[in-house]
Amino acid sequence: MSDRYDTTGNPEGQFQPDSNNEVLLNKLGITSSSEMDDTELDLLAQLTDAVLNEVSEDQQLYSKDLSEWHRRWLGNVYEWAGQYRSVNMGKDAFQFAAAHLIPKLMEDFDSKYLKLLTPCNEMDEERLIEALAIIHIEYILIHPFREGNGRLSRLIAIVMALQAGQPILDFTYFDENKNDYFTAIQAGLDNNAPMKEMFRQVLRASQQNAGA
Repeated sequence: MSDRYDTTGNPEGQFQPDSNNEVLLNKLGITSSSEMDDTELDLLAQLTDAVLNEVSEDQQLYSKDLSEWHRRWLGNVYEWAGQYRSVNMGKDAFQFAAAHLIPKLMEDFDSKYLKLLTPCNEMDEERLIEALAIIHIEYILIHPFREGNGRLSRLIAIVMALQAGQPILDFTYFDENKNDYFTAIQAGLDNNAPMKEMFRQVLRASQQNAGA
């Protein structure tokens, strides 16, 4: 997503010198956005492999797990990795949760969603699709971290699907329908049906890939 940040006077708003304000201040001194993208993707692949080997099919997920995953993923890149953001963020005119509300919202995310919708090991396909849509919407609307929320949300969904005995999810459908995806996020404020349909398409493609 292309985000708009209100970062005046905040360390999370600093950009790497000589990066043309395109790369966040980082421990590696990376100034190229393409190099940073590659670095983050490589580190995410490592984290994904580790998490999928660690999480059991009957393991409850907690917000503290998500913070730890974020720290393990980006801790060698950004000093604030694993910490909830302290800047406000949005896309176009749509604003994600205000930064000062995030700690309480993540407590609610634990009690109202993760506790009720994970683990997914006893879910049938329809219930899984609903759980994936709800968790995804709520997490993205909160947008708890300064960077990497979309990619971490996919890792959460992959873990949930594997717990339910489904294949690793292929998110090509999300990537090819970005406008519909963001519309589904916005609709998710009071209607999760559009996001359920998107996850239905993701699951179908993933099943087809696994059977190929």
